[in-house]
Amino acid sequence: MATTNSVLMRTNYSQRVIPAGRPVAGMLAVLWLAGSLCVAADPPASETETLQQFRQAAEKTYQAVREQYRAATTNVTAAWTFARACFDLAEFSRNDTERESLALEGMSASRQSIILKSDLAEGHYYLGMNQGQLARTKMLGALKLVHEMADTFKLASSLDAHVDYAGPDRCLGLLYRDAPGWPTSVGSKSKARTYLLKAAQLEKDFPENQLNLVESYLQWSERKNALAMSNTVQAVMVKARATLTGAVWACSWHDWDKRWDAAREKLGKK
Repeated sequence: MATTNSVLMRTNYSQRVIPAGRPVAGMLAVLWLAGSLCVAADPPASETETLQQFRQAAEKTYQAVREQYRAATTNVTAAWTFARACFDLAEFSRNDTERESLALEGMSASRQSIILKSDLAEGHYYLGMNQGQLARTKMLGALKLVHEMADTFKLASSLDAHVDYAGPDRCLGLLYRDAPGWPTSVGSKSKARTYLLKAAQLEKDFPENQLNLVESYLQWSERKNALAMSNTVQAVMVKARATLTGAVWACSWHDWDKRWDAAREKLGKK
């Protein structure tokens, strides 16, 4: 039987635990900036076990891709793929020290990929994603990172708006939605709406983009829009289950199903 690492080598950087389309991690950082940080209750044992499994898989991917990158630091694909693996593992960090270390590794690899090929969207995109992870570990320093993230995602979008299922515009929408407004930070409901709608239009069949819109309409108390959008989400979710399959998508479906259930409950459709 092939080991995980050997499979990773054969697939030429394509394997990952957190699949394409994960929301930007820095959204949790701006919750602090908005003054709404709270301590969540401990998850149930089954949830803890599930997340631990995702972390273990992310660690294996990170280790394998790190070795690939160290053996080929002038390979642009190896560079941005390692940056992606750093972000993915940081999603399961046990503390801020670990998250910061992974984020800095990811930012370094992203910048290396930009040096190698400055017009490749992935390098800039995963730089922004890892900046988001770093922002989660900062207090006042997160303010500067939020501005940098916005600029980085805009550049990535200009190079390839479809990268990571419209990832740059999706992240911009979430950033503008959840950050405090002027003069504290970049938050803007109108900009959030623009970018979230753009992501949903660019990649219409991707659940994350449609879910973000429903959740945003609910957050903005736009119940009519949320109800209308819920029909689209339902259709997209059904269609995606037939195409986004296998272990590589398990983590995303775990997230999407919980969020979709929560949205339907708020809408009285559960």
